[in-house]
Amino acid sequence: MTDTTEKGEVESSPGPAVPEPAPAPRTARLWRGATPWLFLLAPLALLLTFTYAPIANMVAYSFTDWDGVSPELHYTGTENYAELFTRSDLFEVFWVSGYYLAASVFQIVAALYFATILSFNVRFRNFFKGVLFFPYLINGVAIGFVFLYFFQDGGTLDSVLGLFGVETDRAWLGTPESANTSLAAVSVWRYLGLNFVLFLGAIQSIPGELYEAAELDGANRWHQFRYIIAPGIKPVLSLTVILSISGSLSVFEIPYIMTGGATGTETFVIQTVKLAFQFNKTGLASAAAVVLLLIVLAVTWVQRRLVPDSADDKRMDLA
Repeated sequence: MTDTTEKGEVESSPGPAVPEPAPAPRTARLWRGATPWLFLLAPLALLLTFTYAPIANMVAYSFTDWDGVSPELHYTGTENYAELFTRSDLFEVFWVSGYYLAASVFQIVAALYFATILSFNVRFRNFFKGVLFFPYLINGVAIGFVFLYFFQDGGTLDSVLGLFGVETDRAWLGTPESANTSLAAVSVWRYLGLNFVLFLGAIQSIPGELYEAAELDGANRWHQFRYIIAPGIKPVLSLTVILSISGSLSVFEIPYIMTGGATGTETFVIQTVKLAFQFNKTGLASAAAVVLLLIVLAVTWVQRRLVPDSADDKRMDLA
């Protein structure tokens, strides 16, 4: 009995105290805290050099009469902005953005439809994913030249319509209405794949258990989309709306290559480029670019206020 008690006391007795680790030297702590900033140094330097510095120069040029060539700059105050807001013709080109804005609505709906369909088990879905995303990988200049021949008189579109017995002598790029509609359709074809990939990634990030539970409850595909997919991709949908609106206001590549802004297809960016490089009014063009930047930021802010993200919804509910 005594031996057992002594053995239990020996086993239960605490071991030797483990010494606490010595604190790291101050130099090591400093390097540890600075390491993340050292990794961020290169990208931050590139961001400041190629993004924020040019924006600062653009804002500075907008208060001058610089022609883009002369080494001399003359401060003119807000004369460029006054001219910009008093000349109605400089803002009439924003009506052209309405075609691209309407096309972006169709683009978002189509991308969401294809992303929803191809997120389930469908035959050849990988093939269709590649087909939808492929146009976004093509260079915009190449797309402009391809569709320039596609829409020209007697071109590819007229030839295809002729195979179905449809004879047309319509100049697809000859009138403002048909030209802007054609250019907006090209924009939809090119950027549909980007929105499709964004939606597809968001849908596939939704846990599969939610679909299984919904199927057990008898929910069909429409119910799954309405109550699972749509709420789950709300942040991405908000992002695509912002990108579509800003893209509609700053269209440049496709109309510049295909029409050069002729036949009523001139956009605000094309007009700004012409002011800077054709009429040598870099100061006025810089002011126009600043105004466009402010418009895009204002639209983004309004959209975020009207359709907040999920985290914003939670903060509003707590408030």
